[in-house]
Amino acid sequence: MTAISSTPFSPEEIAAEGIKPEEYQEIVQRLGRHPNKAELGMFGVMWSEHCCYKNSRPLLKQFPTEGDRILVGPGENAGVVDLGDGLQLAFKIESHNHPSAVEPFQGAATGVGGILRDIFTMGARPIALLNSLRFGSLEDPKTRRLFNGVVSGISHYGNCVGVPTVGGEVYFDSAYSGNPLVNVMALGLMETSEIVKSGAIGIGNPVLYVGSTTGRDGMGGASFASAELSDESVDNRPAVQVGDPFLEKSLIEACLEAFKTGAVVAAQDMGAAGITCSTSEMAAKGGVGIELDLDLIPVRESGMVPYEYLLSESQERMLFVAYKGREQELMDIFHKWGLHAVVAGKVIEEPIVRILFQGGIAAEIPATALADNTPIYHRELLAEPPEYARKAWEWTADSLPSCTPAGIEIQGGLKTWNDILLTLLDTPTIASKRWVYRQYDHQVQNNTAVLPGGADAAVVRLRPVAEASNLKSPSQNLPGKEQNPKSAVAATVDCNSRYVYLDPYEGAKAVVAEAARNLSCVGAEPLAVTDNLNFPSPEKPIGYWQLAEACRGIAEACRELSTPVTGGNVSLYNETLDSEGKPQPIYPTPVVGMVGLIPDITKICGQSWQAEGDLIYLLGRGLDETNGVTLGASEYLATIHGAIAGKPPLVDFDLERRVQAACREGIRQGWVRSAHDCAEGGIAIALSESCITSQLGAEITLAITEQHSRRWDEVLFAEGGARIIVSVSPENQATWESYLQERLQDNWQKIGLVGKPNQKLRVFTGETHPLIDVTIEDVSDRWNHAIQRRL
Repeated sequence: MTAISSTPFSPEEIAAEGIKPEEYQEIVQRLGRHPNKAELGMFGVMWSEHCCYKNSRPLLKQFPTEGDRILVGPGENAGVVDLGDGLQLAFKIESHNHPSAVEPFQGAATGVGGILRDIFTMGARPIALLNSLRFGSLEDPKTRRLFNGVVSGISHYGNCVGVPTVGGEVYFDSAYSGNPLVNVMALGLMETSEIVKSGAIGIGNPVLYVGSTTGRDGMGGASFASAELSDESVDNRPAVQVGDPFLEKSLIEACLEAFKTGAVVAAQDMGAAGITCSTSEMAAKGGVGIELDLDLIPVRESGMVPYEYLLSESQERMLFVAYKGREQELMDIFHKWGLHAVVAGKVIEEPIVRILFQGGIAAEIPATALADNTPIYHRELLAEPPEYARKAWEWTADSLPSCTPAGIEIQGGLKTWNDILLTLLDTPTIASKRWVYRQYDHQVQNNTAVLPGGADAAVVRLRPVAEASNLKSPSQNLPGKEQNPKSAVAATVDCNSRYVYLDPYEGAKAVVAEAARNLSCVGAEPLAVTDNLNFPSPEKPIGYWQLAEACRGIAEACRELSTPVTGGNVSLYNETLDSEGKPQPIYPTPVVGMVGLIPDITKICGQSWQAEGDLIYLLGRGLDETNGVTLGASEYLATIHGAIAGKPPLVDFDLERRVQAACREGIRQGWVRSAHDCAEGGIAIALSESCITSQLGAEITLAITEQHSRRWDEVLFAEGGARIIVSVSPENQATWESYLQERLQDNWQKIGLVGKPNQKLRVFTGETHPLIDVTIEDVSDRWNHAIQRRL
């Protein structure tokens, strides 16, 4: 039998599947005939940017992917790193941007469900979630609706499935008004003796469909995710999946139990492109074929046709290849957990995906044509940076109003440095995200060592998994096994998209450096990266320049900091078509998720001061330096002066490595009692946050040897990498300073003392009167309630 041939499709029908005319001709050539409707849909989703990375794959090849701790790199459902002591960590980040734009609750919820499946498909038990979110201004009612819906969706799914959401980031900028970003990262601890891969092997082995039923929800979601948003995007609500976290919890337990039997050859989540993706990728990776009978698939709706089966992205579904003769053993496990499990096909020798339906062949396509031998576009890079960037780079601080120790003249009035500080603390991007994370159950599983908002990175305790098949829970350890191991994993997600917009290459390097710095601030050794590249259309010269330059920056930074990339996600075409049909692109936003290892969980740090009288130090770039510390691209420049201009800070990798190593060693030796990265808002914001979260004051003196050469706003609010504020007990002062002088030479200074509870933050620069003199009560009110006030 052969698939029923179709007459040629019209240009409109081809375009409706997201296929270009030249791609359609390539399909006809590969098949030796015109595709039928189902096959055209299969090519549409698998040749979308979301699935095949046809614009980004050449750029991703420059990422470093190997390292001593890397067990699984790009190409599988998730990356896996070796943590030592028999512990292995799976981790991955994914986006659900467009679905969240049109249906924020379900779009975000199913984003959580999808990333969790990537983790437990490898044989790992999910232990933590993080998210990276971008929205427009909270002054906009539409933004408030999207913001509420996304946060509710994330909390609903994560809380119900029982995986703690332990950290993340939220930015607000008008660049995301029509196209919010919802990136979700998950971590899991390997629970199986072997890492479960996705390549099918064994001719004649049965193919099992397990989990939930298939319906029409999520139709063409991969294609939907690879096109610009418009006012008509609301009509694509069927492309947004509907999730069931309680069913997913059963699926986690059933899959992990099934994997431990040794009866599973390969497993693949039915995520983007559903049955089409899982069958073609499993077949292509194994160099075999898969035959699947749609009549055997459990459904939730009647009258479905092959096109709908194959493009459905109904949630909580998996595809297994089992060893022949052991299929019933696996099906019994899934039935016990109240899930569907049927033998729906088999592995075949011919390397094709053959889909059967009602006694005939509904589709028959070479597996590689769908999975890996897909279109690749090598686009031409701009010969020089685009005009918007060149113009922005002309900016200098000399264009700002002059300032004095009293403040700065803005719009005819004097704004004191207290005023500026309080305004920045009230900015939603800088302010506390407590309104967000209080909705997440961040302590379920009882392994969260640092609560959200308490440190620059999340810290999760590592417990050894159960090693005996009769144990019901991974927390029930074998007799003689250590119940509370010392090691922990730290994780963070980071991206300053304004930096990347103004200079994609330098900005992307800074993203990786900040992620590593945040891990170092809790005492963790940075290990590896998963990235989520959120960009506008690559078909436009500026969009492709931003993507290419950012990838170059990430690759260089990951090599410099020895943090290989284990995988990730590419989300392009993040643009909104306005009422006039003009594209409004987002800022290029390459989110970096990074994991690190903490050898001793008793030696970790938060950002809060610990005791009155502790000494405060600035590690890294000094206050006199102009190279690498700048008001360009800063939060101060954007918020106070309304300017998106300048160049972002330059990354000094040598200094970055030394500063981070010094911070980690100080924490592990017990010298450093708190550590906080200087990021958005500069040193004044970092000091304020340490005061607010501890409710302890601070007396700071910023020694400036060339005072006349620096602006006061540069001293307080300039941003730059390789800067960490730490506090140290006076009894360790001599040892600590001796260590710093040896390791950092002159790249450190003692800047102050921790004050009394509920006192003040006062910042001096040698003048009689402080530049900043604010009560902890005032800064706390601005910082703690900024988001709530706008909602």
